[in-house]
Amino acid sequence: MDTSPHRGQRMPRSERRAQLLEAAQAVFVERGYHAAAMDDIAEHAGVSKPVLYQHFPGKLELYLALLDEHCDTLESLVRQAMQEPAEDNQDRVRATISAYFDFVSREGAAFRMIFESDLTGVPQVRARLDTLELACAEAIADVIAHDAGIPDEHAMLLATGLSGMSQITARHWLAAESDLERDEASELVTALMWRGISSLPMAGGERSESAHG
Repeated sequence: MDTSPHRGQRMPRSERRAQLLEAAQAVFVERGYHAAAMDDIAEHAGVSKPVLYQHFPGKLELYLALLDEHCDTLESLVRQAMQEPAEDNQDRVRATISAYFDFVSREGAAFRMIFESDLTGVPQVRARLDTLELACAEAIADVIAHDAGIPDEHAMLLATGLSGMSQITARHWLAAESDLERDEASELVTALMWRGISSLPMAGGERSESAHG
């Protein structure tokens, strides 16, 4: 079905690229990556196949471009959570976990397509996901190392655990489609994680929990 008003019209390259990616995501979500065809994506975007191939040489390139967009979004959310002013360290833990829950609730079916597809074993896809996980963990580790005054290696291990649990629990919450509200689910995970994080020593010998009284 042609949902685009731009068939036959010239568009700026960046605008056309965004249009094609939007069409590709819609088709991937509806039919799945393997069942989707470049013909379907071109038709959905309201362009000819040659126009589509001018921007993307194949279906995998479309998928990787979408993956890059989603990875950038999640990394930005995590970094923003680490940079926002916080009254105490529990606020930072809460903000980190909320970033993952916000992302999965915002992306919905697209999140499942990217992070739970059978393409995660494809080398190009795996490399991007590994880079994302590392970038998010490093952003969190920098704050933990600074606030807790622990070695970078320890901070990185804890940050990996925090980001990993945040992603897994957010994905479970999304898939379960329960009556549990997003904020309530996020707060439950925050309470669990904070019990561990709060036992860490702060720089100067205090415990993290003492940072807010």
